[in-house]
Amino acid sequence: MTTLNANEIVATIRQGIAEGRYRHGARLPSVRDLATQYNVSQQTAAAAYAVLAALGLARAERGSGTTVTAGPAADAYLGTYTPPDLGANGVQPWRAARGGATESEETTLVRQIVATDEMAAWGISAGSDVVERTRVRSVDGIPVQHKLTVIPYELAARRPVDYDGVPPMLTPVGAPPAKPPHGIRVADWLGWDIAATECIITAEPMPADACAALQMPEGSPGFRIVNLSRSGDGTTAYVTVTTAPLHHRVTMDIVG
Repeated sequence: MTTLNANEIVATIRQGIAEGRYRHGARLPSVRDLATQYNVSQQTAAAAYAVLAALGLARAERGSGTTVTAGPAADAYLGTYTPPDLGANGVQPWRAARGGATESEETTLVRQIVATDEMAAWGISAGSDVVERTRVRSVDGIPVQHKLTVIPYELAARRPVDYDGVPPMLTPVGAPPAKPPHGIRVADWLGWDIAATECIITAEPMPADACAALQMPEGSPGFRIVNLSRSGDGTTAYVTVTTAPLHHRVTMDIVG
């Protein structure tokens, strides 16, 4: 058997987590058993687990062993873009990274709040009224993505033409989601003037609310994908912030 180094062991286990072979919450082999499995020293095996913990993929606890804290991989799919605006209709905004997986999405929070100082950096005036919505996306029942959407209240309160009932963006948690007719974007359905979308992608510690939703240790590293959608006059129409563990993929299609 070829002896692997710690990083190669990490890559193998990480691939197993991404593919769902090591399930969320599953206990990994002991350091001794891992060393035997890969024909390495216990020091190398312990180093591999330390790296997995630093990546937020596993948690090592004295007396409890090492458990998987990340779910299977999924694509943070940003859509199909025809500059300067989101072009194709009906694109799936995210997807599992492996075939045959069951994808689901749940709205976990809808509330009206006063915009924070952080939102000012997105072009939303601090102190203005906004609607904040959060969703959690899962693969085979395991949470894999946390998505926050912030919308100025004036836009969130809009109803489509000939639409009765609660404005779609104000639909409360637990109620059936309101969706536009097939082939029509939500922004067009609601009469929002969206001229351009900017994507900002960074790798950094995930916020506490996202870590809690994804059942990962606080401070775990991940992708932070901020989509700023602006109107024709340059004002911010809405912002989405998608948080995903580092073993996910971030993809988009640009046409034209």
